[in-house]
Amino acid sequence: MLVKIFGAAVQGIEATPITIEVNCSKGIKFMLVGLPDASVKESHERIISALQVNGYKFPRQQVVINMSPADIRKEGTAYDLPLAIGIMAASGSIEPNKLEDYIIMGELSLDGSILPIKGVLPIAIMTRTLGYKGIVLPSKNAREAAVVNNLDVYGVNNIKEVVGFFNEEAELEKTTVDTRAEFYNAQQSFEFDFSDVKGQENVKRALEVSAAGGHNLIMIGPPGAGKSMMAKRMPSILPPFSLQEALETTKIHSVAGKIGTETSLMSHRPFRSPHHTISDVALVGGGTYPQPGEISLAHNGVLFLDELPEFSRNALEVMRQPLEDRKISISRSRFSVEYPASFMLVSSMNPCPCGYYNHPEKECVCPNGAVQKYLNKISGPLLDRIDIHIEIVPVPFEKISDKTPAEASRLIRERVIMAREIQRERFKDEEGIHCNAQMTPKMLTKYASPDDEGLKLLKTAMDRFNLSARAYDRILKVSRTIADLDNSEKILLKHLAEAINYRNLDRETWADKK
Repeated sequence: MLVKIFGAAVQGIEATPITIEVNCSKGIKFMLVGLPDASVKESHERIISALQVNGYKFPRQQVVINMSPADIRKEGTAYDLPLAIGIMAASGSIEPNKLEDYIIMGELSLDGSILPIKGVLPIAIMTRTLGYKGIVLPSKNAREAAVVNNLDVYGVNNIKEVVGFFNEEAELEKTTVDTRAEFYNAQQSFEFDFSDVKGQENVKRALEVSAAGGHNLIMIGPPGAGKSMMAKRMPSILPPFSLQEALETTKIHSVAGKIGTETSLMSHRPFRSPHHTISDVALVGGGTYPQPGEISLAHNGVLFLDELPEFSRNALEVMRQPLEDRKISISRSRFSVEYPASFMLVSSMNPCPCGYYNHPEKECVCPNGAVQKYLNKISGPLLDRIDIHIEIVPVPFEKISDKTPAEASRLIRERVIMAREIQRERFKDEEGIHCNAQMTPKMLTKYASPDDEGLKLLKTAMDRFNLSARAYDRILKVSRTIADLDNSEKILLKHLAEAINYRNLDRETWADKK
């Protein structure tokens, strides 16, 4: 008997339908074809054990399975369940009538338990798009799939439940999630808040400007000045997710297997903080079978690189192109995938190897040339792509001991949202542009052109700091954001002056004393 079961393969952050054809005939062979990888081939042993433990028999016939289309590589253990159901249907143990209405995915344990899988959200979206009635998958993935409306989602714990469902011997409970209610209710709570930060008003202002325009930022200061503390609070002042952004970000985390079992849709912008020993492949994505890297997991959120000079030179350099294009293409000999990577880069570093260069109280003990050598670990092109450079000094005791609460993240966030609304209206006719940091050089002329006095100030700054053309563009973008925070249609001199001040840590003006 020949039957067809339907599953899915995830490529990048999109899913492709896979048709599993199972034929049982006379003989004793088992053949699995259609470009399966080793883990798919190993499913044979898991299926035999799962069926035997639960009182079912593996057919003593020739079983031929074809996974179509054969030019797409099938990988992972998520095909265990559809293969098992296909074998049982082809041997007559399951009625095949309802099989064509459902996508079936899941990993089998030896006792027949069904274990969670990766990439459920893109599979569920594909299921609805192609007009299937529903999806059968592990119960721990059910809430994630239930984000998709107008789709019957059935979470199962054991292969017996699946067999009973298709034989109409038992009913499965549909998983439903009130996506909008859960999404909006969870958006207002944050673990970290700027009300905990004492002093550092100039740094908080720089972070506000960065959040308002989506600008990359680097903080330079001695140990204990509060760089990491403030970076962790960055998501609390970013605008809330739109549903579309949340869906796109959740898809990436789903493919990477980073979604919790009780999570349906991500409600907070991601904050990724990889260790400085990370490899370039782990940072940008890749591998034999490409997976999203940290820059894609930070999509629509923040990528925080603490102690930036300690990262390998190669890892930092491979970020240059994604910072500009806001996506990363990973090519292999047989195929290529593209992951979105529109993230805000927030980074920090000490001013020198010992950490106390320019410290108001402690003396730097680094030898001559050490400060410049330390900064040289960050290439000029990468530094140019960071819009805002801000220097941090330690907080004095009077500020630390002050009992007066600092400004809360909620108040800063309101100003950021207002500035983003201005930008949304400005760029409503510009495809793919949502904030000032994404403006092209052509758009700068249209939206961020200074007057004659402003041009004079910019020329003086360019000559003094020996800035590049890219740095010139960054200054205009940041000044446009500062003007938006000021609710000003025109870019004034004070806006330009503040933006120029955020470039005062360029390499040509740093480390003059060492």
